[in-house]
Amino acid sequence: MTRRVVVTGLGLVSPIGHNLADVTAALQNSRHGIVTMPQWESVGNLRTRLAAPIKNDPWDYPRKVTRSMGRVSVLSLYATDQALADSGLPTELLTSGSVGLAYGSTHGSSAELESFTRTLFANDGLRGIPGTSYLKFMGHTCVANLAQHYGIRGRVQPTVAACASASMAIGYGFDAIRAGWQDVVLCGGAEEMHFVHAGVFDIMFATSTKWNEEPDLSPRPFDKQRDGLVVGEGAGTLILEEYEHARKRGARIHAEVVGYGTNCDGTHVTAPSAEGMAGVIRLALQSAGMAPEAIDYVNAHGTGTDAGDRAETAAALATLGDKVPFSSTKGHTGHTLGGCGAIEAIFGIATMAHNFVPQTRNLLELDPLCAPLNYIKHEPREQKVNVVMTNNFAFGGINTSLILKRV
Repeated sequence: MTRRVVVTGLGLVSPIGHNLADVTAALQNSRHGIVTMPQWESVGNLRTRLAAPIKNDPWDYPRKVTRSMGRVSVLSLYATDQALADSGLPTELLTSGSVGLAYGSTHGSSAELESFTRTLFANDGLRGIPGTSYLKFMGHTCVANLAQHYGIRGRVQPTVAACASASMAIGYGFDAIRAGWQDVVLCGGAEEMHFVHAGVFDIMFATSTKWNEEPDLSPRPFDKQRDGLVVGEGAGTLILEEYEHARKRGARIHAEVVGYGTNCDGTHVTAPSAEGMAGVIRLALQSAGMAPEAIDYVNAHGTGTDAGDRAETAAALATLGDKVPFSSTKGHTGHTLGGCGAIEAIFGIATMAHNFVPQTRNLLELDPLCAPLNYIKHEPREQKVNVVMTNNFAFGGINTSLILKRV
């Protein structure tokens, strides 16, 4: 079976806003969420001080709702509550078995894992550790907590794949609906802010450190002076639904998911592969039955790392040519890791709704070793956007590419 898959609900919490209207305005007006983190000065040997945290947490859940949740799960819950409200999906449908769930994060709550291990090793034993601790930092904490909260009885798929977690969840939902396994799938990803996320990349010399006291100037994807990524936090949820199912209940349709590709480089656990990235873009185009010329805008992974940006731009040139508008929104949000695939898919839908393409913040002088593409620099560009491609690449050589289309 091959069925059409549409997006009927959107929800997010991000460094630049907690609803579609606010993040759209931020992208249109070049507002960002990058700040200096003075509290990280106490972390020995951590060189970066830049991050993009959530400002003013918008939720107020009672403890009975969140007692098995760390911050990363609460982020996913808020985004999913928003998406369900936006979709108008009947509450009773969630427990019918026709609704599935696919959700991911890099791992569970880092803050809860830190608390667990500090108590464990301070006491040299388990005294003082709550029974809910593991539920908060287990790898599939988001999807498990969401499934129990909403009473999901359909297929539940954790997607724990670092920076590809959320896009892989959307891809799973797309495949499940097209194949007839589910009528609706709640899809997305989340990441909480914690110094360990910055530390993982800092150890690899992949974080931005040059602008620790000037957060307006970093990250700088594709720019000659870029010096690494900036970690961010947030969550995004998309409600995917079979087209006729959505029409019958009179749902508003934000966009259609028309293509998805995923593959693996199979070469190196951290070094990016232009060949692997190009391969996944071709798979997405093949899935959508589209020629490269059909793409109106590419939301790039574009983290601001040296090797990653060069490989990605080479892959884009080889598969899409040098005409398609190309930008990274991580200059606005930082790298939200397990959440970026869903957050950036929502950004792509915003570009179709408002006919603009966001610029890559801080891209002033292109790295001559990045491929010559149609980069959006300096300010957003007004243009008609009917088809968006959004790409994400993760450690382990795991690559994803999604194509969304205006309906």
